[in-house]
Order: sequence, then structure tokens, then C-alpha cells
Amino acid sequence: MNIKSIPQIKNIESGNFFVLAGPCAIEGEEMALKIAEKLVTITDKLEIPYVFKGSFKKANRSRIDSFSGIGDEKALKILRKVSETFNIPTVTDIHTNEDADKAAQYVDILQIPAFLVRQTDLVVAAANTGKVVNLKKGQFMSPESMKHAVQKVLDCQNENVMVTDRGTMFGYQDMIVDFRGIPTMQNYATTVLDVTHSLQQPNQTAGVTGGRPDMIETIAKAGIAVGVDGIFIETHFDPANAKSDGANMLHLDYFENLMTRLVAIRKTINTF
Repeated sequence: MNIKSIPQIKNIESGNFFVLAGPCAIEGEEMALKIAEKLVTITDKLEIPYVFKGSFKKANRSRIDSFSGIGDEKALKILRKVSETFNIPTVTDIHTNEDADKAAQYVDILQIPAFLVRQTDLVVAAANTGKVVNLKKGQFMSPESMKHAVQKVLDCQNENVMVTDRGTMFGYQDMIVDFRGIPTMQNYATTVLDVTHSLQQPNQTAGVTGGRPDMIETIAKAGIAVGVDGIFIETHFDPANAKSDGANMLHLDYFENLMTRLVAIRKTINTF
């Protein structure tokens, strides 16, 4: 997939990696617009192609009382408003075949969660909308096995597909990133590195997912040095009080400095 196929994508001639970034979940209109405005300002300044990320609902929760969303249509309308306000593309997760058709009316990219990427019906439903499909590599899958997930989208006559590495399970409560997987998956599709979910530590005390946000910069720098096409980052102006995945999100205040460093690395890599 050429990122030019993503509607409204800007700064594509800069030579930079692209970024999918935003909150884990849409908690409300004000917070979504606040985060988007900050990210657009930074990415425009640094000439980074940018896609706003926000889940319209969270189906994969550790506990039944965990936050799952503010209502499907309400959250999807907020994603549309973000797109129209800032003239940027948006991406959201889907979990069912019905979600594919519903979300496709509001966003530009449909994301298949890692734990669902082997669900053929879901992948096909996303591909058949004609939207760009982002396939997150299952924590339990090898990079080579993602070739088959990509092929399912291509077999639906949809060439707009990319894959995102979000780490591989190491034992029961940790993730590792095998950077050999990036060039491997680039043989199949445009490849993104999820630098926040790769640092998750699932189901910690009281069934709440933990993380290592202090390692976000390390993982991101390594990914850019290896030559990944894009970076996926969940960010929030108040991670401690975010309603989903706050423990592994990047504080919004740190986003510009991180992007500045990554752009410098990419420029160096591009000279070779």
C-alpha cells in the first residue's frame, strides 16, 4: 500500500515515516479535539504524515466493569468531526462484521485488533468496505504468518492493506518486539510499529493492564532505525486518568520531543 491512498493524508513528500496517534478510546468530543489539535500542530510542524487514532468502543476488556465506550454512534460521530475539523484521516478498531460496515461510514482506516486478526470473516468484512485495512499482528503469530492475513484482504480486490507489529508474547505477562519481523512483514505490506501496546503488561493487579511507558522512546527509535514505514502511538494529556490503557500511553507533553528525535533518525537513515 502506498500511503498516498489514505484519504486526506498530508506531508507525504517529506520522506518521513507516518504516524497513527491518539487516545486509546474516544472518551468525549472535547478530549478528542484537544488531543487531535495538538498532534496536528506537531506533525504539521515536523512534516510527518498523520492519522488520528481513537477506538469508538473497546470490546477487549480485562474486566466486565472496565470502560468500553460512550456509545458507538456518538463516538463515531466524534471521529468524523475530528476528521472534518482538521482535514485529517482517522482510524478505529472494529470487532465484528457489523462494526465494519458501521465504522466505514465515518473513518478512513479500519483496524483489526491483534487477537482477532485470524478471524477470516472479520478481515473480509473490513476489506469489502473498500477502506484501508490495518491488520495488527497477533501476539501469538510469527511475522511470516501475516502474509496470509494480508492475502485475505488482497483476495477481496482491496490493495489498501498494512500490518502493525504490537509485540509478541513473552511468557504470560510481557511483550517483546522482534525487530527482524519488520523487514519480513514489509515484504507483504506497508508495516507499522505499535510502540505503546508493545510495552503492555496484561492483567496485572486487580485485572488492570500495566505497561512500561518509560521504554516508548527506546522502542520507537529502534523501529525507525530499522526502517519501519510508520509508528503507532497512543497518547493522552492525562494518562493517569485515561479510561483505557493509560498505563502504557505516552503523555501528550512528550510527543513533540519524541517525534523530533525520530525525524532526525529517519533523516540520517535516508542518507545511506
